Amino acid sequence: MDKIPTKGEYLEILLRSSQTIFSTKDATLLWNENDNSVVTDRLKKYVKAGKLFRAYRGLYAKDHKFDPFELATRIYTPSYISFETVLTREGVNFQYYGNIFVASYINREVSAGEQKITFVRTKDYVLSNTTGVEHMDGYAIATRERAFLDRVYVSKDYHFDNLANLNWDKVFEILPIYHNKRLEKKVKEYFKSYQNSQSNKVI
Repeated sequence: MDKIPTKGEYLEILLRSSQTIFSTKDATLLWNENDNSVVTDRLKKYVKAGKLFRAYRGLYAKDHKFDPFELATRIYTPSYISFETVLTREGVNFQYYGNIFVASYINREVSAGEQKITFVRTKDYVLSNTTGVEHMDGYAIATRERAFLDRVYVSKDYHFDNLANLNWDKVFEILPIYHNKRLEKKVKEYFKSYQNSQSNKVI
């Protein structure tokens, strides 16, 4: 049986964890506590005392330096960072977006402090498939190829600034997980456009 922490150890256990964001459920498991109301009350006391920070409803952080990606993927689970957040970071798109874009089972925009988070609904069988999704410390994030496919999957028409930054072998490797004929056709159109642009450069 796991050891139940003593009074002074509860906060220390959270602070020692590699996580920057904690849910009530996380604390329940870490503290080996079966009573959710006890856990919730204890967390609220730590927030009131300034020892923890309430990042979002039911989610707590050690301080204000928490990882925003970790928070974004903990609000609704399962989820992973994708779309414009990845495409801009990876140079496929040039426009900057202040929002964090997340693939999830729901369409919704929320605010966590000053950070806006946009959740984009994705079919369950796509969301649960981890092909092209990397697991970082505390969150999951799409590769540039997966983020590209995610965006084409949910958008009828979309302009990408730099298709040359994609590994097209990886794009076509991930493509079958969507089981979507429209997507397959559209991706082939983007690929043809990319090939034409490369041919023009050579000329």
